[in-house]
Amino acid sequence: MAEHHDHCCPPPPVPDGDTQARRVLWTVLALNAAMFVIELGAGLGAGSVSLQADAVDFLGDSASYAISLFVLGRAPRWRTASAGLKGLAMAGFGLWVIGATVWSLLSRGVPDPVVMGSVGALALVVNVFCAVLLFRFRGGDANMRSVWLCSRNDAIGNIAVMAAASGVFATGTAWPDLAVAAVMASLALYASVLVLAHVAREWRDGAGDVAAPPRRP
Repeated sequence: MAEHHDHCCPPPPVPDGDTQARRVLWTVLALNAAMFVIELGAGLGAGSVSLQADAVDFLGDSASYAISLFVLGRAPRWRTASAGLKGLAMAGFGLWVIGATVWSLLSRGVPDPVVMGSVGALALVVNVFCAVLLFRFRGGDANMRSVWLCSRNDAIGNIAVMAAASGVFATGTAWPDLAVAAVMASLALYASVLVLAHVAREWRDGAGDVAAPPRRP
């Protein structure tokens, strides 16, 4: 994000970088919340664990963006701590997907590949759009970097869901769906490690020693 600068006149409520970030975060928050509802309904109806996992991921991202909006303009320690919470949430999501995959394996149902493919394509369009909006923040602090990683991994996961739909259609089995769910769990766990490592570096370097910029009243 852009660096904060001092002003001779009374400073604006939020620095330009935070204003831009807040606008982007509100947009991706609304899109992710809508996709959670769409994918959850489709995943349950189609019996697809990868779609359900992707829906829960959208819900987690919505919470992540809401947290990011809350900490914008606050002291760096707030932003670093929020990134830590999001890293833990990614890890929890990965573990949840592993459990859902095992449950689906035991139930031996076959998901609907047409629903999987169409909803996966819609989710991909949404996530690519969000990733483009967030691209400028990928090199920022731990908080905004974690947001970028979430969106990037989601787009990769959507492509995998579409590939799984093709696999289910071709084989008539649930194995491609289960395999993609396992891959999504691995992505979430790996991203959580990256985010938590970045958080540890910022915390160790004393991010909280910097004064907080002015906040919006």
